[in-house]
Amino acid sequence: LVRSMDDNIEIHTFLYFAYGSNLLKERLQLKNPSASIHCVARLKDYKLIFGNYKGLASDRWHGGVATIENSPADEVWGVVWRMNVADLESLDSQENVRLGAYSPVEVNVKTRGQELNCRTYIMNSCIYAPPSPQYLKVTHLLLHSFPPVERNVVNESGALYGYTVEDEEKCK
Repeated sequence: LVRSMDDNIEIHTFLYFAYGSNLLKERLQLKNPSASIHCVARLKDYKLIFGNYKGLASDRWHGGVATIENSPADEVWGVVWRMNVADLESLDSQENVRLGAYSPVEVNVKTRGQELNCRTYIMNSCIYAPPSPQYLKVTHLLLHSFPPVERNVVNESGALYGYTVEDEEKCK
């Protein structure tokens, strides 16, 4: 937990590393109004993959959804959100923690020379599946939501979500 003082009232917050559809501010803040962008960061030794929990296709996305898995020498770019602890239950619910679809984990991410300890989620019982066109459209929007400096880094890395910018162009 991160503690800050605002008008002499202690507010308990935590840092959440988002790599999937929760990169979209509008989606995350819908049920987690305290979420505010803290920074863009990268998670080393993981890669982003797509799949479905126990092979059950998402009714919302109609295809695979994002998760991460250990993968030495790879990295995942994402956004670190600062959120009030009061939103933790809502975030867990959004990630279907009670149903067992995702598990919360603590990870260390790097941003401009600083290391941050963050909460993130990893899918359980993931069966690989390609992302839907809708999910790739979200990916395209996300690429352009990064600040220019980070957007250049993502472009130079060749991909966001493991798909090249050329793949994203197909989704327009």
